[in-house]
Amino acid sequence: MKHRGRHRRRRRGAALRAVLAGTALALTAAATVISASQAHVTGDPGALRPLSSPADTGPLRLQEHLVRARSLNRLSAAMGRPVGVAAVLKRTDRGMREGDDCSADDRASLPVAPAATRAYCWDPADAASTAWRPASVTASGDTDDGVRGRHRVVLTGWTHSTTGRPAERGLARVALVDADDPAHLTYRWVLLVVPVQGGRDYRGLTSGISGMVRHQNKLLVTTSTGSADALYVYDLDRIQRTTIDGPAIGRVRGGWSADGYRYVMPAVGSYRFTSGRCTASGPPCPGALALDRGTAPDSLVAAEWTPPGSDRTARLWRYAFSTDPARRGLLATDSAGRVDAVEAYRTRAAGIRGVLPYRQAGTDEPSWYVGHLPSSRDGHGSLWRQDSKGARAVHCGADASRRCWARAAGSLSYRRETGEVWSLSDRMLFSLPLAALDRSLE
Repeated sequence: MKHRGRHRRRRRGAALRAVLAGTALALTAAATVISASQAHVTGDPGALRPLSSPADTGPLRLQEHLVRARSLNRLSAAMGRPVGVAAVLKRTDRGMREGDDCSADDRASLPVAPAATRAYCWDPADAASTAWRPASVTASGDTDDGVRGRHRVVLTGWTHSTTGRPAERGLARVALVDADDPAHLTYRWVLLVVPVQGGRDYRGLTSGISGMVRHQNKLLVTTSTGSADALYVYDLDRIQRTTIDGPAIGRVRGGWSADGYRYVMPAVGSYRFTSGRCTASGPPCPGALALDRGTAPDSLVAAEWTPPGSDRTARLWRYAFSTDPARRGLLATDSAGRVDAVEAYRTRAAGIRGVLPYRQAGTDEPSWYVGHLPSSRDGHGSLWRQDSKGARAVHCGADASRRCWARAAGSLSYRRETGEVWSLSDRMLFSLPLAALDRSLE
């Protein structure tokens, strides 16, 4: 039976490659008929402009706010001993289908070029909903050996729209995906919450999480546009079980509820801009996050969200992670708990949904992959590689359209030990080699 299972996985893998290749050809053909008015919306964002003056870097300063250990311990004492990622993955209750088993519309959301080498669509129970949308991803390559406990893990962040049941509006959840077997991915939902009343209760995190990074045992996520909080911090070793299957979120008579979710993850801290809420002239609204393990120490990179097609310039910047063993996964701060950007740039790219720093062999200057939405917000976006000299994008179709990236693409995450870049469209989770991405821009 095991040999037959392996043969089936090989056939499925071969079929997936054939389907993805066919999809890429079909989408390339479709791209040839994209009108000139559509093609020009992804104009060249040009070279990155370094920012170094205090007037430019000052608005990027953060203030750290950690939840008191006493509050977290009080919540744990009331809910029961926290569990980690491995305990959740033992009880996954959703399955993902490989690309050849997904619908044509699912596959049409994948990049035109370069083509994905692995792709998965979500469980029908989640794919059928239009209220929840995926936007962020972080792969298990964000740990030293690529393995979290005994599992290779991919985490994706989803946000609920402002429509539908009032109890769900604006909530944020994370899919913990067990990627041990590439032919059989499974996952389970964890609802993100925030402790209140000194750990005697919790509320749902009502925020878009367009960016997400896992470093050490921490998960950092962006907060909604307009919030003074730039990031929320979660501890992957502090996942709590709920005891009541009901629509409420928080403490209820007889136990703990989370709108039907079996697990919740309470925030352990946040980072807030010292100069207030994000504005066009002040602090940026963080949109995409990524981890850069090519710096010393590791660093968190971020991209500013501006509307697609906007004339506003956006900022790209980075913060250093702490090297203090007592502050695993947290950003480096000064004695007053403040965090300053260690590098910053301006770009003319707008509608940025993904960012990933990259250093080509033999060069000291980093390049930045920047994925963004078209101004019309319809169809596929574009992916550029920018540095201080200029920008390059993948071209596809006879009219050299640059709308070659995934449809409504989310964030980017690099798994170093396999050389893969993970991302997601509005319908699928996918990966491709970084080398293929780099070659497509030559």
